[in-house]
Amino acid sequence: MIPPQEASARRREIEDKLKQEEETLSFIRDSLEKSDQLTKNMVSILSSFESRLMKLENSIIPVHKQTENLQRLQENVEKTLSCLDHVISYYHVASDTEKIIREGPTGRLEEYLGSMAKIQKAVEYFQDNSPDSPELNKVKLLFERGKESLESEFRSLMTRHSKVVSPVLILDLISGEDDLEVQEEVPLEHLPESVLQDVVRISRWLVEYGRNQDFMNVYYQIRSSQLDRSIKGLKEHFRKSSSSSGVPYSPAIPNKRKDTPTKKPVKRPGTIRKAQNLLKQYSQHGLDGKKGGSNLIPLEGRDDVLDVETDAYIHCISAFVRLAQSEYQLLTDVIPEHHQKKTFDSLIQDALDGLMLEGENIVAAARKAIIRHDFSAVLTVFPILRHLKQTKPEFDQVLQGTAASTKNKLPSLITSMETVGAKALEDFADNIKNDPDKEYNMPKDGTVHELTSNAILFLQQLLDFQETAGAMLASQETSSSATSYSSEFSRRLLSTYICKVLGNLQLNLLSKSKVYEDPALSAIFLHNNYNYILKALEKSELIQLVAVTQKTAERSYREHIEQQIQTYQRSWLKVTDYIAEKNLPVFQPGVKLRDKERQMIKERFKGFNDGLEELCKIQKAWAIPDTEQRDKIRQAQKNIVKETYGAFLHRFGSVPFTKNPEKYMKYRVEQVGDMIDRLFDTSA
Repeated sequence: MIPPQEASARRREIEDKLKQEEETLSFIRDSLEKSDQLTKNMVSILSSFESRLMKLENSIIPVHKQTENLQRLQENVEKTLSCLDHVISYYHVASDTEKIIREGPTGRLEEYLGSMAKIQKAVEYFQDNSPDSPELNKVKLLFERGKESLESEFRSLMTRHSKVVSPVLILDLISGEDDLEVQEEVPLEHLPESVLQDVVRISRWLVEYGRNQDFMNVYYQIRSSQLDRSIKGLKEHFRKSSSSSGVPYSPAIPNKRKDTPTKKPVKRPGTIRKAQNLLKQYSQHGLDGKKGGSNLIPLEGRDDVLDVETDAYIHCISAFVRLAQSEYQLLTDVIPEHHQKKTFDSLIQDALDGLMLEGENIVAAARKAIIRHDFSAVLTVFPILRHLKQTKPEFDQVLQGTAASTKNKLPSLITSMETVGAKALEDFADNIKNDPDKEYNMPKDGTVHELTSNAILFLQQLLDFQETAGAMLASQETSSSATSYSSEFSRRLLSTYICKVLGNLQLNLLSKSKVYEDPALSAIFLHNNYNYILKALEKSELIQLVAVTQKTAERSYREHIEQQIQTYQRSWLKVTDYIAEKNLPVFQPGVKLRDKERQMIKERFKGFNDGLEELCKIQKAWAIPDTEQRDKIRQAQKNIVKETYGAFLHRFGSVPFTKNPEKYMKYRVEQVGDMIDRLFDTSA
């Protein structure tokens, strides 16, 4: 059982806790009441705010919509004003630009093109928006006037600044092709850079806005004239230079060379000059023939003129290629791409036609020369044809894209030259064979006939043009192999041709030799001509060319020469037969000679003396130009005669066959030798 004190204390404790709980509960109740009150106040405030917000919204939204409409109206007004300003500006274009257009683009192309752009836009505006407006006609007229001024400026710039390329510059340009050392490229400034830029800008504007192609005709006409004049100027330079100094030259450009400028000879093509120089060498060795006529016109006299004309034409061909290349480079900057080939084709026509016409004139002159048997003139075709063939790849490249008729001009000229060249070769061989035996034209001293020297000269000339001449011959072949002939094939054809000419020459010489009544002079004539031919062959490459098809030609000529020497030596038999051992009388030594025997010895001496004097007198006027051959023939004949005469003198010199021995023994052996040493020497 709980004591009463503890129970009392326990109860007080419980009562205290209860009291505290009641106080807490009372506080919570008060707080809830306050919270409810605050909630009611907040709900009331929110309800009032919502009501006011609705009122505000109902008032603001109409104002906002009205403001938005006003802003849109303002923007439309501003755009309208801007458009009006833009449109109004088109109405002022004519007045703003008329002065600039009237004064022209010279010196202010940039400003002028800017004005033309404004006029172009005005034209487009009025065409789209007011096609019936008088303003359209006004700006159209102004645009056309401006376009005409630009076209006129284009023509003026091209005319004033397009200069003929000087011959000196052209020669420097083409002379570098043959130099082994790499040289600085010679520049060709057809138009100053600033002018070129203006020309390019005008051309682009005319193409893009002017809808005009007439300026292309202006361009090619002006540049065509300059190209043609440049080439003609080069040709005239050759003529003047050759007449004054004999050799055209190209002085070095001072501002492009470190050394002092000097005259630089232009490399001349192989022409008749080389062959004549070779024949001059033969002449120095006593091989040249000065007498004896031929119906072939000698290959001398006009070679200087022919050389100049040939050199000029060859260099003009090279100049055309280089200048045309340069013209095309310039053209690509000025002319639109799809018009370039056609414009270039038109641009080069005059110069190209001039060169082709000159080439055809050369062919025509060669045909006439063939009729006249003037083969020196025909020889000009060879270096020209060779150069045309060498230049053809560059020609084809330059003319790439041009019309077929333009491309075919050079091949047509080459064909014509090959045909006339082959005709010349054929006729030359025939003329060598058929040259008439005119007695009054034969050399009286039996020296080299002019026909021989002309034939050798012509063949020598072919050495410089072996491929060209071989191609000429091959072009006339009808066999299928001729269409694709090789260099070896053409070389064999040329060798065959040369052998044919030499064969014809030999037959003609044999025929001519029969004109001489004296067989010995005939032999000397053939000997001189055969020896001349052989030496000429040996001193050049002709012998190697002949050997291609005739291996024994050299040996054959030597045999012919030796045969003629033997024929000549037989002319002395009528002299030596008088004193030959087989024809001498037989008698006993110490026995007095009978009158018949003395008379026979006298006849032998007299016959020898008369024959010796007669032959020496006749043969002294004959000629053997070759010193070596002349000495050889003299020595051989001297040995034979001296030996025979010496033996005769030894046998009969002391025989008393006459009272006047000096009458019959007129010459000593040495005197006979001296007389023979003076044979073939007209100066003795």
